[in-house]
Amino acid sequence: MSGNTDWKSASTIYDFTARDIQGNDVSLEKYRGHVCIIVNVASRCGLTATNYKELVELQKEYGESKGLRILAFPCNQFNGQEPGNSEQIACFALKTMGATFDLFEKVEVNGDNAHPLWKFLKNKQPGTLGNFTKWNFTKFVVDRDGNPVARFAPTTEPKKMVDTLNKFF
Repeated sequence: MSGNTDWKSASTIYDFTARDIQGNDVSLEKYRGHVCIIVNVASRCGLTATNYKELVELQKEYGESKGLRILAFPCNQFNGQEPGNSEQIACFALKTMGATFDLFEKVEVNGDNAHPLWKFLKNKQPGTLGNFTKWNFTKFVVDRDGNPVARFAPTTEPKKMVDTLNKFF
């Protein structure tokens, strides 16, 4: 399933493909058997420092030992807080924030042009206020079978997700 396929026919995240930050198509099938956090990121948000820092810590703590995978999707839909191109975003994530988790190309997470994966995630785990992504750093937990099982608000610090993650490791 490519970025333009109807998300309604998907049963898990494994039905999707997304472009990584280098522009390569990546089948999300590669995450089969892993617990994943899927998050929309931005480099110029008030939530950036804490979220990146704690996502990096979660990756270090649970990546090898428990198989956690973090899929970060830059998004510029919220006050233009991710204005850079792929090279600038990758440089910021790796060099400034120390992120070694998987980074994808910038996507839209709301509206008609939202990436189908994000339409799927929001449908499976709707937000409190409706079926949309409220802000940068909305976090979805996906179980080992590719099912979205939890959603966390942008203001929820990633380390506060550990109890939920532990249910699925």
